[in-house]
Amino acid sequence: MNTRIGGEGTNGYTTNDVTKYFQAVPSDGLEKIIWAEADKLGWFINTVTSGVLDNEKQVVKNEKRQRVDNQPFGQNWGLIGKTIYPADHPYSWQVIGSLADLDAASIDDVKNFYRRWYVPNNVTLTITGDFDVDQAEVWVEKYFGEIPKGEDVAPLTPRPGKLDKIVNLKVADNFATVPQLTLTWPSIEQYHPDSYALDILATYLSDGKRAPLNEVLIDEEKLSTTVAAFTNSSELAGEFYLLVRANAGQNLAAVKTALDKGLARFEKNGISEDDLNRIKAGLEVDFYGNIQSVLGKAIQLGEYNTYTNDPGFIHKDIANIQAVTTDDVMRVYNQYIKDKNYVATSFTPKTELDLALPGAILTQFAEEEIIQGAETQTNFDPTARTFTPTPSSFDRTIEPGFGKAITMTAPIVWRGETKNGIQLFGIENDETPLIYFNLEIDAGDRRGTLEQPAVATLTAALMNKGTNSKTTAELEDAIKSLGSSISISSTQSGTYLQGSTLARNFNQTMALAEEILLQPRWDSDEFATLMLEAANNIDQAAANPSSIVAREFQAIMYPSDNIYSVYGYGSKDKLQTVTLDDLKDFYTTYYTPVNAKFRIVGDISAIKVKAALTGIGQKWNGEANPKLDIGQAIAPTRSTIYFYDIPGAKQSSFRFGYPSMAILDPDFVKTNAMNYLLGNIYTSKLNTELRVNKGYTYGIRSSFAAIKDRGTFTVRTSVRSNVTYESAQLIRDILAEYGSSFTAEDLQTMKSAIIKGQALKSETLSAKLVMLGQISDYGFSDDYRLQDAAQIKAMTLDDIARLSKKYLTPDAMHMVIAGDAKTQLENLNQLGFGEPVLLNKTTTE
Repeated sequence: MNTRIGGEGTNGYTTNDVTKYFQAVPSDGLEKIIWAEADKLGWFINTVTSGVLDNEKQVVKNEKRQRVDNQPFGQNWGLIGKTIYPADHPYSWQVIGSLADLDAASIDDVKNFYRRWYVPNNVTLTITGDFDVDQAEVWVEKYFGEIPKGEDVAPLTPRPGKLDKIVNLKVADNFATVPQLTLTWPSIEQYHPDSYALDILATYLSDGKRAPLNEVLIDEEKLSTTVAAFTNSSELAGEFYLLVRANAGQNLAAVKTALDKGLARFEKNGISEDDLNRIKAGLEVDFYGNIQSVLGKAIQLGEYNTYTNDPGFIHKDIANIQAVTTDDVMRVYNQYIKDKNYVATSFTPKTELDLALPGAILTQFAEEEIIQGAETQTNFDPTARTFTPTPSSFDRTIEPGFGKAITMTAPIVWRGETKNGIQLFGIENDETPLIYFNLEIDAGDRRGTLEQPAVATLTAALMNKGTNSKTTAELEDAIKSLGSSISISSTQSGTYLQGSTLARNFNQTMALAEEILLQPRWDSDEFATLMLEAANNIDQAAANPSSIVAREFQAIMYPSDNIYSVYGYGSKDKLQTVTLDDLKDFYTTYYTPVNAKFRIVGDISAIKVKAALTGIGQKWNGEANPKLDIGQAIAPTRSTIYFYDIPGAKQSSFRFGYPSMAILDPDFVKTNAMNYLLGNIYTSKLNTELRVNKGYTYGIRSSFAAIKDRGTFTVRTSVRSNVTYESAQLIRDILAEYGSSFTAEDLQTMKSAIIKGQALKSETLSAKLVMLGQISDYGFSDDYRLQDAAQIKAMTLDDIARLSKKYLTPDAMHMVIAGDAKTQLENLNQLGFGEPVLLNKTTTE
């Protein structure tokens, strides 16, 4: 496989000014993909009718509500953009626009925009994968070649934003539970020579224990646990951001003073050569990670060609990063940040505007009024639209075939075991000089208690904060100097030590991993910071509709005496009972090598892995943890609606579901496949009806999630408030009718898509690591995916009917909804599931 991007080995040519770059890197179905993409560029626009447009407006409105209007701090980016850039600058408004913008767009506006910019001479086409280059050129010429060239597209000239003075703004946020301060400076465009030093400056200011802003705001002043410096560079301009999400009740004036203190510290000390090299090493690893997949390669080819006119710019890009000096970092700070005008935005909880920066000007946003019955139906019928096809020299309604079936092979998995019983699983792969690994320990959240459910998570988090011989800063320095990453975290089922490294640095990385695992520092100051961070996370999750429905669904699914009833850290009062000794006790009791599993993929042999694990294999001892007997979830016998009131919410967030089969159940593979066209892809039944045909939502998903001893089926979405009842009813109807409406064509589509998609599930190192996780956790054979594919290939319509009847129970669901009770609660009585259960009381009732 040729994995070079651009430069030698890449073929490039143009006809009608479509720029195409091919990289010889599975070609089955390539002609169909080229046909489909050409159809979008040259023949799609005449199919767009007023009905199509009206429906899509509703979809995009839902996207805006979901991402902006119904989220804490969602208005921040739009406010910054229109402040930094003049009204005629394209970055002065958000791409998604406003609801009024969307309403105002006409069919002529859309078609004119399409015909001006969706033209061959404004397109880069990239193809990556294992294919015949000569054949691909023939297909590209056939399907793209007759698309007319558009008007000339002149190169755009960079146009940075500008501020004549410091602008200080404040917003009373309907959804925020903590205050947030953002300082933003106008900056330069992507690939500008100074953009590399600015990126490194941002990383240095806030990434890691030694970062000046973290030192001041988190460790010294204890004003926040979330501090970020970052850049956003686009084709015309960019911005440099400092963002602090402060502790609940914290005055942002103190935060601003602390930011100034941190910047002054940087001005005094600068960035050291060692720190600069550590950042560069991390960027090298990130680069290799980004081109593991064929999609990653395609993205790099396309972006470089589009924005630099050179698909081989990757070589210059890396060189530009490596060329940055410590003087460059200080120079760009002085040139773009120090004593320069900026915009400050203070977002506070709606009743705590006094926390904003002094002198800030109040900014208010137009509130969308929830009107029941408005926009309830777009009356869009995709089968009824009529249009005049765009002329072509051949019949483009004839779809090319998918090609021959993909032949998959099982991975070569090596196995082993350390002296103390750690089971080893590995796949050797030398495409990139990278290694990914994880160690799973039976010390997850389920090993905790209802009185202190956060102990497992806090224990894992604290183990990242230094070792017996290294402070947190020293440990971070040692890891970053290798270009590696090492972290410990916990889930419900286990604790994971995971990492990545360049192959040449594997032994040093594993030595550090061993030190982290076996010699935790138990630093009391770091423990206090983690406790504050956990409390902040609880506060912030309390304002997030998606987190709210997830939390309430978990509490409804399980009895209150079951550890699985707890979401995240649990409640704040229980969190505050946890002590450092509790974490030490949890580590001593549950961190054992017995039943632990080490998985590794990448450019390294089994012999070298086993040698590097000698220390952990000999020094780490313990007994097997006691077997757990955790009760199962509550299976509803009839549907019940549970409603969490978020006054004024512009959307209603849904989580519907119930307990289902475990992953080892003989029906799991087929049932999971059955769900594919129900709610696992864009063209699923749920998404087609609720998004495409009705315009109720931006997206909806359903899934069967399972582990070894339990599973859950859920449907998840957010819909505009005034169709809450209609959406719930439609979901129920789709589930009820799914099996009986499933056709032979659906069955063939499902089989083809899932089986052909298997190839991508083992493409990257991360994907291979997931595969090893399933092999090791569930005892699957190495070729389990081939066996799964065989099961799916043999499925019949009778299977779909049986599985949907057994595992889709629309009249026996836990239906959790978070939204505006004042306008939506009463309507839900129409579903016929009894009066909804109101989960919280608000002051607006």
